[in-house]
Amino acid sequence: MPRTKFMDIYEDLKDKIERHVFEYQQLIPSENMLVKEYNCSRNTVRRAIAELVSKGYLQTKHGKGVRVIYQEFKQNEYMFGETETFKQFAQRNDKQHRTEVVLFEEVIADEQIQEITSMPIGTTLYHLQRVRYLDGTPVIMDHNYFRADVVKGLTVEIAEDSIYEYLERELNHRVVTAKRQMIVEKTTPLDEKYLNLDGYNCVVVVTSYIYNENGVMFERTQSRHTPGNFVFFDQTQQR
Repeated sequence: MPRTKFMDIYEDLKDKIERHVFEYQQLIPSENMLVKEYNCSRNTVRRAIAELVSKGYLQTKHGKGVRVIYQEFKQNEYMFGETETFKQFAQRNDKQHRTEVVLFEEVIADEQIQEITSMPIGTTLYHLQRVRYLDGTPVIMDHNYFRADVVKGLTVEIAEDSIYEYLERELNHRVVTAKRQMIVEKTTPLDEKYLNLDGYNCVVVVTSYIYNENGVMFERTQSRHTPGNFVFFDQTQQR
């Protein structure tokens, strides 16, 4: 069955779950009913359901059907286990978004930068500081290092739009693996200068090490999030 049919079913079911046509803990229609409704094969329905299971919308239980487990958070949902762009994150949460580049420079990795990034000494890097806005409020500050030999031709304009889209569409690189750690730190003078802290004296810091399809670590990013604006979540499945 064409991928478009599978994706149409996936998007339609996802939309119905998010609009509460199918409520939390409710069983969705049976496989037979979905086959008739969408005029497709069982395999196509199963692929759509499997995708919704992997995204945390549904849970299958043998002999009992498929149950909705999606719950809507009041705060912005940050998918900790996904390599999601800021633009995708904002669109998924129905937020207006903007990125402002406040520092853009080319540097050569020395011992200090190697200590921060794990990039080899002598590597040419783009060093960026970017402020992320949601609905006009500055809520994230990114400190980025990108390998210049991977993210070739990077500009301020690209950095204010989507670096990952540029990588994939223009340079034919894929973001394959992300290693992340999350801690809470006291605010820095830069946090206080650029972010709307709303009285908080700490930020949630997510440090990411990103690898492309060749196994090359081409990015180290520290994202500093204002408290009270985000829900960080992941999901696992027992195999």
